[in-house]
Amino acid sequence: MSETSETFAPDLDGLRHLGDDLDGRAPTGDDPARLWADRRLGYRLVSPANRPKFKVIVVGTGLAGAGAAAALGELGYQVECFTFHDSPRRAHSVAAQGGINAARARKVDNDSVERMVLDTVKGGDFRGREADVYRLAEESGRVIDHLDAIGAPFAREYGGSLRTRSFGGVQVSRTYYARGQTGQQLQVAASQALLRQVACGNVTSHTRHEMLDLVVVDGRAQGVVVRDLVSGEVRAVTGHAVVLCTGGYGNVYYHSTLAKNSNPTAAWRAHKRGAYFASPSFMQFHPTALPVNAPWQTKTTLMSESLRNDGRVWVPKVAGDDRPANDIPEAERDYYLERKYPSFGNLAPRDISSRAAREQIDTGHGVGPLNNSVYLDFRDALDRLGRDVIAERYGNLFELYRESTDEDPYTVPMRIAPGAHFSMGGLWTDYDQRTSIPGLFVGGEVGNNYHGANRLGANSLLSASVDGWFTLPYSVPDHLAPLLGTPALDPDAPAVRAAVDEVRAGIERLCAIDGSHPPSWFHRQLGALMYTHCGVSRSAEGLRAGIVAIGELCEQFWRDLKVVGTPGEFNQQLEQAGRVADLLELAELMCIDALDRDESCGAHFRIEHQTAGGEALRNDDEWRFVSAWEHHAGGPPVRHREPLEYRHVHLQTRSYA
Repeated sequence: MSETSETFAPDLDGLRHLGDDLDGRAPTGDDPARLWADRRLGYRLVSPANRPKFKVIVVGTGLAGAGAAAALGELGYQVECFTFHDSPRRAHSVAAQGGINAARARKVDNDSVERMVLDTVKGGDFRGREADVYRLAEESGRVIDHLDAIGAPFAREYGGSLRTRSFGGVQVSRTYYARGQTGQQLQVAASQALLRQVACGNVTSHTRHEMLDLVVVDGRAQGVVVRDLVSGEVRAVTGHAVVLCTGGYGNVYYHSTLAKNSNPTAAWRAHKRGAYFASPSFMQFHPTALPVNAPWQTKTTLMSESLRNDGRVWVPKVAGDDRPANDIPEAERDYYLERKYPSFGNLAPRDISSRAAREQIDTGHGVGPLNNSVYLDFRDALDRLGRDVIAERYGNLFELYRESTDEDPYTVPMRIAPGAHFSMGGLWTDYDQRTSIPGLFVGGEVGNNYHGANRLGANSLLSASVDGWFTLPYSVPDHLAPLLGTPALDPDAPAVRAAVDEVRAGIERLCAIDGSHPPSWFHRQLGALMYTHCGVSRSAEGLRAGIVAIGELCEQFWRDLKVVGTPGEFNQQLEQAGRVADLLELAELMCIDALDRDESCGAHFRIEHQTAGGEALRNDDEWRFVSAWEHHAGGPPVRHREPLEYRHVHLQTRSYA
């Protein structure tokens, strides 16, 4: 295919309408180092004596939620914190393995805040907000120092300084880590800080509660409707602001690296109340996931990107070669990432690495029992460094692989494959983490603003921590300050009771269908449709077929769903049914967004738009904006644009060769 994409304007009549442009309220100025400092200086304040008069609701207790709740509680606000887990430390941030980035420049390898911004904006293929990335990089050093101070056991050099390693899409060493358990250790530290505030009486923790709706009154978010997952009780909790930190929506693909309970219900219900949803089609497929090996398998397992520091990715040069890996001579191996992207090699960005793996698999070079994976080989690293060094760096990950596959990665190569992982899209926010609903803020993966069309590895834990500890504690008080003297909404107010009644009616509707298939059956069907029609690669024809198929599956869901048990009890099938209903609606919007965005960029790869070398071909003239979708009940969604400007990082064609 030529370097220029063919003109292709899909007919979207009936699928979407176009709305007005949005203002991301990003600060402007000639000195990017001053943008965040100047914005903080302009925020309105709440005096310490007045802070206990305000109630802030935080939903989610991952790194973003635990950080925001702990920080706001420490400042003196009343905080109501909700999680559907039995403990805050069970939040899904524990699953992140490899590390957390920071431009602390402790190694003399020419790293800096500016280079981190360049890497992140370029890695996101110029579809993220530049000013937000500057804040991310500027606060990164403070994040590491703070997490270290509250007990995160980062790896250290012999002399005691914090150790770093490299991650995908960069050529410096800026990733801080705790072996292959970084997310777990950071989550433990953050949840301990949160529980300290619970013990101090500043935060009220509600475990085993799921948010099922947002209370919007007088155009302002003033509460949430939650269900007690043990008793089945549905009730409303009101406050002066709501902060959503509920993670991403990768489970729309069923086989994903996410825990099975991870879901977008809180975000989607907020979207249906008026919060715009940005770039839903921007879904990252992690190239270092374990492949699906059996039809009964319900998810994939993430193997940290850090493994690609020392592991080499390869496939047999000859298609259909089914010899054991160790029987294939060096000359008959294709180290395709090193061949195609020599400057970055095995640490090429995730979107590029996933497409490259998918290309090898689809052309008959896949390995394993189902021919659906590629090799990640540590033979050379073991010969060079020795088993003890590799075990020190990756021992727990090697153990995880052995337990998952019954194969020993010290003696045979790992098998990996692209798996749905991280959602760069999410609820649209401005620079201050505000959504389109006043009083509703977001933090972490539930938002959209940092990563553009592709997230660099080790930036997820960072963005969640920056939001929770160092952004929301500034921007939320700016919203609260004018509300001084305004009481929280009465939980018995008519609008609140109406929201509770609506949630109860929705639950009863799910239980009353009495069909023949459990929610997991529909979830599996949806996942297969999404991998086929809106996966690593997409096409206009495939997306249109996907929209039709998802619509038919949704209709079948509402006439043939089977939920056993009753609403007024512990009922995990009911929980799943509500989440699958939301996933079906979200999946349709993802396909509409992917069809609407008539270009390739980052993880959004439209086969109609690629270079001669098979790389993503952006169209900056027409598509240099964030798509933010407005929900319209009973009608097509409305797409708004947030134009993107790059004042300090110049637009360029990505190259990792």
